[in-house]
Parts: sequence; C-alpha cells; structure tokens
Amino acid sequence: MSTEGNDSSKNSFDDAAESAKEAFNQASQGARESAKDFQQSFNQTMNNQENKKMLAGILGILLGGFGIHKFILGYNQEGIILAAITLVGLITSCFFVGMLFVWVPGVIGLIEGIIYLTKSDEEFYQTYQVGKKGWF
Repeated sequence: MSTEGNDSSKNSFDDAAESAKEAFNQASQGARESAKDFQQSFNQTMNNQENKKMLAGILGILLGGFGIHKFILGYNQEGIILAAITLVGLITSCFFVGMLFVWVPGVIGLIEGIIYLTKSDEEFYQTYQVGKKGWF
C-alpha cells in the first residue's frame, strides 16, 4: 500500500510540475510579447520627429552649454565642441576669460532651443534632420 501511495504522490507531483512548467512557459511567452510591443512603441516614440524637436528644444534651453541638444539630434561633433568649451570655461573660471567660455555656449544653447521650439514640425525636420544644419 505504501508503494501505491508513493506512486500516486509521484504522479500528482509530476502533474503539478508539468502544469507549473506549462504556466511558466505561457507567462514567459506573454512577457516576451509585451517586451517586444514595448520596444516597438519606444522605438516609434524616439523616432518621432516632434518628440526630438521638443526634447532638443527643452534641453537646449536648460542645458545648452553642455551640448546635450546636439547629441539628441545626432550632431556629435557640435555637441562635443559645446561641451569642451563649457568644460574649459569651468576650469578657467577663476579668470575673467573663463566666464566668457561658460556663458557663450549657454547662450548658443538657449537661442537654438528657442529656434527649435518655434519652428513647425515639417520645417524642423527638413532643416535639422534632412538638411543636417548643425548650427542655428
């Protein structure tokens, strides 16, 4: 009788393990599909030109001296130039000339951020994405 009890408990354990495995596979498949949907939605959002315009404009106004708005638009060389000038200005800020190096990139970023936000979506796209205009 104890052998029958062991066999039935082993079978019920195997059944429970199999159903748990099946539930896990279904849940993991659902999670993969959700992650794939999220990734597609995220990529679509990031490729939307209006979002780049808004993000680049706001970052240009707030952090323009560091060139972050340039990196958002894919202008890495221009972004590095602004960041380097600001960094040099911060390092040499104990001299009067150093303050000039901090303010100029900030003003450039402010002006560019305002320009980005005031352009229409189509004009922004044609100028900065298609035409690749790096400055102003």
